[in-house]
This record gives sequence, C-alpha cells and structure tokens, in this order.
Amino acid sequence: MNTETIISTKLSEGLAVGHLVIENESHMHSGPAQDSHFKVTLVSDDFAGKRLVQRHQLIYGLLSDEMQSPIHALSMHLFTQEEWAEKGQTVMPSPQCMGGSKSDK
Repeated sequence: MNTETIISTKLSEGLAVGHLVIENESHMHSGPAQDSHFKVTLVSDDFAGKRLVQRHQLIYGLLSDEMQSPIHALSMHLFTQEEWAEKGQTVMPSPQCMGGSKSDK
C-alpha cells in the first residue's frame, strides 16, 4: 500500500471525514525521497471546538508511524464543515521548495 493510501485510510478511519484531499508534493522538493512530502486538506466536524494545534496533534497521532518514516513533511489544512464553507472550499497552492540553503546562492 502506498503512503497516500495509508494516509487516506488512517484519517478516514480515525475521523468523520466530510472532505479529504491528499496531494503528494514530493516532486516539488529536492532529494531522492518520492513519498515524503504531503499536503492534506481535511474537513471534519471532529475539529469543532479544537484549536489549530489540537487539530494538528490529532492528525499527528493518527499518522504517528508514518511520521517516523516515510513522511518527512506534512502540510495540513484542517477545517470544520462551517469553516470550509466560509473559506469558499479552497486552499492556497503550496510554494515551490527553494531547497533550503540553495536559495541563498
């Protein structure tokens, strides 16, 4: 099972998912790792009453094994149904990776 499928399965089993988009952004980053950088947009009313850090902790808990390896970076956009509707059901695209110190050259 690939990393994207594992993420989808664990989040769907752990939360009442209203909307879920998982984007593999590994191609936007330097280095050989293929399934290491992901962007998750997740809408769930399980986030109601939770601060952003609590939402992130919930996701990190569900994906704890994958955060050890293979996931190196996880961008999270987490909303309740109401927040998602207010936001217009969109998130900003991720910027292209500058490669850390490579941007200084």
